Formats: sequence, C-alpha cells, structure tokens
Amino acid sequence: MQSQTTTLPVSGTAARIVPAAAALLLGLALFLASGFAGATVLHNSTHDTRHAFGLPCH
Repeated sequence: MQSQTTTLPVSGTAARIVPAAAALLLGLALFLASGFAGATVLHNSTHDTRHAFGLPCH
C-alpha cells in the first residue's frame, strides 16, 4: 500500500507574510531580550559568542 501526500498551493501573499512575521517576531524577541538584560549579561554573552566562533576579543 502506497501513501499519497497532498500539498495545498500557497498563494503569493501567504508566501511573503509567513517569513516576514517570523522575522518580525525574532527581531522583537532579540530587541526585548537585549533591552531588559543587564550590561554585564550582554558583555558576557557577546564575549562567549566571540570565543565560540574563534574570533579575537579584548
């Protein structure tokens, strides 16, 4: 027995709105997280990220 998959067509507007909404939500989350975090927390997270990518710091 073979299973069949049916796909629904996505309109041009929906194909643009979904990624835009996802980008907006991600940007808002980053903005709020950095806005309410303390300076020390931001510095330490940036420092650790630079080390993870092998970039020089200080």
